[in-house]
Amino acid sequence: MDRMYPDEELLELFDIWMKDQGFTAQTQKAYLGDVRLFLAAVAPKSLGKLEALDVMRFLTQMRQGGAGDSTRNRYLSSIRTFFNALIEHKYADNNPALHLKKSKVERNSLPSYLDEHVLSAFLESIEGKYQIRNVAMFLLMSYAGLRVSELHRLNIADFNRSSHMLQVYGKGRKWRSVPLPESLVQILIMALNERIDPRKTVEQAFFVSQFGRRISTRMIQKIAEANFAQLKTEFSELQGKSFSSHKLRHTFATMQVIAGTDIRTLQELLGHASIQTTQIYTHVGDKQKQEAMNRVVPKLPKSVLRGTGG
Repeated sequence: MDRMYPDEELLELFDIWMKDQGFTAQTQKAYLGDVRLFLAAVAPKSLGKLEALDVMRFLTQMRQGGAGDSTRNRYLSSIRTFFNALIEHKYADNNPALHLKKSKVERNSLPSYLDEHVLSAFLESIEGKYQIRNVAMFLLMSYAGLRVSELHRLNIADFNRSSHMLQVYGKGRKWRSVPLPESLVQILIMALNERIDPRKTVEQAFFVSQFGRRISTRMIQKIAEANFAQLKTEFSELQGKSFSSHKLRHTFATMQVIAGTDIRTLQELLGHASIQTTQIYTHVGDKQKQEAMNRVVPKLPKSVLRGTGG
């Protein structure tokens, strides 16, 4: 097939396809932007004549423009997914990105997290009219491991107060069950009791914005950023460091590892598709290593201590 199609027609098809597949709004936006760049770079070559070399040439251009391994891999994923959509709808016959390999991304560094005293201070700093709602959201991130997108999608029906179980709709359109501690159950009940009446009576969102709509991922991030900014004025060790709402999820995972939770259980709690993603949290920091070594003090032979060994 070697027909020419307007770029906007292809992008519209791709956008509709991603919506139907259940891609998040953030992924849709990123993939559309990536593919728009790719189509501009390969123009005026027709779809049917595109080869793996054309994709590699584009990825190289992005590299030279400053893209790192992760960004380069996203470009590749965007293009590969784009052609999958075109093939499904008979706009293309082959996927030139299908057999290209992803770059290896260094995963040995531990994601930054909050020490418990800083986390406590962060939660204590949350004030205002929507204090209960905001505390509940950030407790679910830092003590139940939820993502921002999962808070956004959470519905009232997903919370079972009698069984203390939360059903979480996560990445890849997969559900997971997260058992909640009693204290977290109580704060969620409080949040429900103070929940803003939504504008639409059919709206079942657990967390509602001040405008009566399901709270957006960006609003959750902005609330966290505002409190982190305040926290930096109180803790000198936080100066110069970057903190976002996602650090709360990192904190949950790190605290679980330090507490001795096995990697397979942590994978289930976090909703990771691959255990390799979870294993990054097993590389605990030097502080934890030092504390572990200090727990077992070596006993030297008495003869050595007396200086008479031989």
